[in-house]
Amino acid sequence: MAEDGNVPVFVDDLGEEENVDGDQNFDDIIHMVTDTSSAQARRGKDIQGVPWNRSNVTREQERRKRIKRYRNFENNHYAVDKRYKQRPKGGRYYEFFHKSRAVRPTIFHFQLRNLAWATSKHDVYLKSNHSIMHWSSVTKKLTETVNFFGRVAPTEKHEGSLLEGFTQTLITTFAVNDGFLVAGGFRGELVCKRLDKKGVSFCKRTSYEGINGITNAIEIYSNLR
Repeated sequence: MAEDGNVPVFVDDLGEEENVDGDQNFDDIIHMVTDTSSAQARRGKDIQGVPWNRSNVTREQERRKRIKRYRNFENNHYAVDKRYKQRPKGGRYYEFFHKSRAVRPTIFHFQLRNLAWATSKHDVYLKSNHSIMHWSSVTKKLTETVNFFGRVAPTEKHEGSLLEGFTQTLITTFAVNDGFLVAGGFRGELVCKRLDKKGVSFCKRTSYEGINGITNAIEIYSNLR
């Protein structure tokens, strides 16, 4: 983990000590959220960047309200395995490094899964609008890996690959491993990219059943044994 002196300084334009009349609610102030560094967190700034001093509710009050309103979606009810217990509060389970507002994942349906992958301690791939993005916590940079809004077509020739590619693919799941990114679409599209090369390597349609051909999950294996 890098020391604070080796990372950029992020200025809190709200002013950590500034207070205003406590008439703004949580929904109003959430749009004022800024980046938070580890140094700011140690000085007491909220790690999510929420300026609670501008709200008429505390963090705990807001948390209790959200838990009360939240309804967990279940297809099938199942008993909770009692071997897995809730961890006690106060334990040190991670060390906060940095929170960024630049990373904005977007998921167009709540049942979709595997739309964020951490390939290392510092690298995260996520879906944002029509693109799969890469975020590095070391460089503090968000870069586009593949844009699916227009036409995506392979730059390499492989047996079974559709040279015409796809247009405006709605990504429903993807996987990143061993230098490969494989993304699945809403109508059976499958797109493979080598992370060390420009463009897309392979395109294939796994299903022609239209909306019922949705790709639910993808796994990348380096060895089938």
